[in-house]
Amino acid sequence: MNTEPKKNQNKLKRRDFLTLGALATAGLTVQTSLANASPQNVQALKSNSVKPQEWRNRQSEMSYRQLGRTGYMVSEFVSGGDPIRLDNYKHLNLALEKGLNYLDMAPAYGRGECEETYGKFLKESGARDKVFLNTKISGFNSLRVRLYRDIFKGLPSGKQEAIQKKAQAMREARAVDKPGYFLTYWNGQRERFEGCYLANAMMADYAHLVDGSPEFRKFIFASIEKSLTRVGTDYFDLVMCPHGADSAEEVLMPEIYEVMDELKKQGKIRALGVSTHNDPAGVLTAAAKSGQYDAAMMAYNVINGGYLDPAIDVAHEAGMGIIGMKVAMAVSNHHGIYVPDWRIQKLNHMIPGEMKPPMKAYLWALQNPKITAVISNLWDETYVNENLSLAGKKVELVES
Repeated sequence: MNTEPKKNQNKLKRRDFLTLGALATAGLTVQTSLANASPQNVQALKSNSVKPQEWRNRQSEMSYRQLGRTGYMVSEFVSGGDPIRLDNYKHLNLALEKGLNYLDMAPAYGRGECEETYGKFLKESGARDKVFLNTKISGFNSLRVRLYRDIFKGLPSGKQEAIQKKAQAMREARAVDKPGYFLTYWNGQRERFEGCYLANAMMADYAHLVDGSPEFRKFIFASIEKSLTRVGTDYFDLVMCPHGADSAEEVLMPEIYEVMDELKKQGKIRALGVSTHNDPAGVLTAAAKSGQYDAAMMAYNVINGGYLDPAIDVAHEAGMGIIGMKVAMAVSNHHGIYVPDWRIQKLNHMIPGEMKPPMKAYLWALQNPKITAVISNLWDETYVNENLSLAGKKVELVES
């Protein structure tokens, strides 16, 4: 196990949380360096020093990159959890033969079936020591929203209206809905902003009623214990909390850091990360400036990539590893989401030649040296063979 920094070195204090919260309200997506981080957080960043490189399942036909300060040498392609079910996992053996060494999962995938399936695969293959395991704390942000909504329901109608107007103003100021920056990856995704920004708008007056709630602590511990049991492992190499953060405020919660520190000391997790689809630049910047997050998995593709470059620079400077997700979904129909032809035309212009658009999309993302890996839903052996064949390939992108 890695040696962790002392608690008094990397624990975010309440006053630092409020400082970073103010930065978030001002719009973190415009910040492009760590210069505005508080002295306490700069020290936190320094305390999270880079660990020695750690290799697993190293194979000659795969390329590997370091996942930030964790030191994990991760395969350029990692296995997404969406297709992994009890009747669909045997093809993972081929993926391991080709050098893949990172399995991504979450309790929300198949209501736990994904984790159970990975557990079955690891037991049958004996491959636990060959892979890095990542799970997530699904539903954590929904708990935060619920606690604020419970307060909201008891307020006078005039106060409720004022909060709703403030929430809308905050959302518009950050331009999180801007076309090209916000992309729809599943039905109902945009609606997540409503509860998130209602909570954000209430923080100034009601955070003292939510901060420190024992429900946060209870929720994280319960989620980890259930995930460990389903997978049949003693520890996770990386845990992402929240699963699908919708705004900067959701990663600036001391409760997350305090509980994760305890879990690290218990040997149940090794590193902390976050995943995000909505406002990925804002979430990534906030996570980097907190000094607490080792890695992030974020929606990153040929369409929204230009909006994310400044945030990626911030995270890279802070020593965070970055895994791109929804890389191919921006140019391929999935979940019934319409993909306009101009997106594929743009990708074909940047990477000419005969190749499926999803494969070109992965290739585009991997040309960024600050991206550690891309996550791919490996539905069967065809996906394994096609996508993993791109590892290590370099192309010269044709700019507009």
